[in-house]
Amino acid sequence: MSITDRVRAFFQKNQIGKNVLVLLLTLGATTGLAVLLSSFDDDNNPFATAVFIMAVVIVARWTDGYIWGIVAAFIGTFCVNYFFTYPFWAFSISYTGYPLTFTVMLIVSVLISTLTTRIKQQERLRFDIEREKMYSNLLRAIAHDLRTPLTAIIGASSTIQEQELSAADKIRLAEGIRKDAEWLVRVTENLLSVTRVSDHALIKKKDEVLEEIICSAITKYHRFPDSLPVESDTLKDIIFLPMDAMLIEQVMINLFDNVSAHAEGATKIWIHLRKENGMVFISVEDDGCGIPPSLLPQILDGTYMSKRSRSDDRRDMGIGLSVCKSIIEAHEGHLSAGKSRHGGAAFEFSLPCEEDMYIE
Repeated sequence: MSITDRVRAFFQKNQIGKNVLVLLLTLGATTGLAVLLSSFDDDNNPFATAVFIMAVVIVARWTDGYIWGIVAAFIGTFCVNYFFTYPFWAFSISYTGYPLTFTVMLIVSVLISTLTTRIKQQERLRFDIEREKMYSNLLRAIAHDLRTPLTAIIGASSTIQEQELSAADKIRLAEGIRKDAEWLVRVTENLLSVTRVSDHALIKKKDEVLEEIICSAITKYHRFPDSLPVESDTLKDIIFLPMDAMLIEQVMINLFDNVSAHAEGATKIWIHLRKENGMVFISVEDDGCGIPPSLLPQILDGTYMSKRSRSDDRRDMGIGLSVCKSIIEAHEGHLSAGKSRHGGAAFEFSLPCEEDMYIE
């Protein structure tokens, strides 16, 4: 586990410690900035009030609950009075206008803290609603993908038991049962991935060599009977990325399998890599039929495939694409779909890469 991940895990377990640290660092930096700005005014610091109100906004944004922003508002009001208002290094409200000034500053600071916290809570609520909507779509699609192969397996096994069949027919039905069982395994793996992504505590990130993960995913994909040849770029640097290796492998296998299932006419899969602005971009492309532009907004959220599932019996990897999107976003990356340079479809995802996490 990288130092960044350890620090993040520590603060997730010690939320009060994180809030205290944000409060102290913000107010300390604000005090230093106000001292620096004091050099522009020998009598009073006209910038101190605005600077400390800004500090209240920062504290309210990056801490949990109302209390920390309100604490910052009280401390900021005291600091402006004590350090940056004449008489300096003394707490006084006896000068004309001071009580009104500091009362207004305190009220404004508290109001800003409250509004900032409320906006942050509304954003979190909206995110939770969108996440629940996505999980509902995923579960509906999974229910269909489980029901279809199970029905086929029951039908084929009943036919073998109840009817006199030739050896060739038995082999054909057994092959169908095997393929349906393999499909159920993949759906189950996706379901387990969704469970892990929904509980971030189950995501165990550690530094992995990107090319090793890609090679492992290709090897596992080639175990499937209908797999296509895969060609991958190589980067001049050995890049370490913080990731849950099992989940990122699942992403790549889902993208490969999506080509096999839906890219009509595809003969090959390409993996293109690039590093840009602290991110590594991995693009899985094919030379198949491509994706109609009208479907691009729906293809990754599971809604398109769940709608199709009601009208036909094809086993769709739209559920796999939705899982891919959830996994990548849990890794602070982004997944997008578009047109391939080889004529078919392209699915590109990004993963954050620290600048010092590569070897030349």
